[in-house]
Amino acid sequence: MRIFDETWLAENPDRPVILALRALKLGDILVAVPALKAIRRTYPDHAFVLAVPRWLEPIVELIGGVDALLPTPGLNDLLPVPPGRIDIAVNLHGNGPESRRIVEALEPRVIMGHKNETYDGPEWEDGVLERYRWARIVTWHGMPADPDDVALQAPAVPSAAPGAILVHVGAFYGSRHWPTERFAAVASALREEGHTVLFTGSAAERARAEEVARLGGFDDDSVLAGEIALDEFAALIREARVVVSADTGAAHLASAYAVPSVVLFGPAPVEEWGPPTTGPHITLTDASKRVGDAFAATPDPAILAVTVDDVLEAVHSLSLDRAEVPTP
Repeated sequence: MRIFDETWLAENPDRPVILALRALKLGDILVAVPALKAIRRTYPDHAFVLAVPRWLEPIVELIGGVDALLPTPGLNDLLPVPPGRIDIAVNLHGNGPESRRIVEALEPRVIMGHKNETYDGPEWEDGVLERYRWARIVTWHGMPADPDDVALQAPAVPSAAPGAILVHVGAFYGSRHWPTERFAAVASALREEGHTVLFTGSAAERARAEEVARLGGFDDDSVLAGEIALDEFAALIREARVVVSADTGAAHLASAYAVPSVVLFGPAPVEEWGPPTTGPHITLTDASKRVGDAFAATPDPAILAVTVDDVLEAVHSLSLDRAEVPTP
């Protein structure tokens, strides 16, 4: 994928640019996919630039229609773009002063975002589904979006284990960590039923994945956490039999490929971050026990209320007979 820089600008001096800001993590970019698709459909002649962290490039390529990526690790610095070069700037990051400062500094012809004292838009709503939030904002600005239009293109790389059950053990914050011994018990039970079970996560989560594997009596070959690239991870999920995960990027990838999934929720409400209701997805939590501190180092009581039997029952209620898995 092209990087939006001085070279790109020199090669495309007259092409109008629409830029969307979403400098967040994997799950955050995936819930914005319906909005991003609507932007592309509505402005086919504009160059579409997405300002996101550079490590998300393999996923940006799977969205389709994005012409260039502007590496944006956060909101500390202004974007390295000459003022006035962007025709339309879309704030899909939020409505706080940091993101607004960034899009306003671009001095675009048009800014699209939530309503504030500088520009018009829909009022910010609390407690709504995130996919709806961003689909709603672009729809308000004349770019009709379907909140459930989450599908991604197939990765160019093949899956390393078509038909495997993936147990994604990680999450960015400890508040979403389901106990390792429970993940291990689920994995062991599924292996005894004859399924291939693999453990995924980031490089930072490899030790956690190894602990789950050890507790479940699995060998090291079952642990893929930290060993595969992001596009390989997407391919693995796309051809999985079932994905078991906390509410994190892995669960959103399962939604993007309509892969059966069991998603465990802790501090985040299902009503705000849950998968499409039309897909083969089951969410597990106990909202009555939720504390809701997303940044806590310890698991939220809502996710701790989910038992091993709850997860196994949910997995068994999904189809484990995926005779045909999709091919790239």
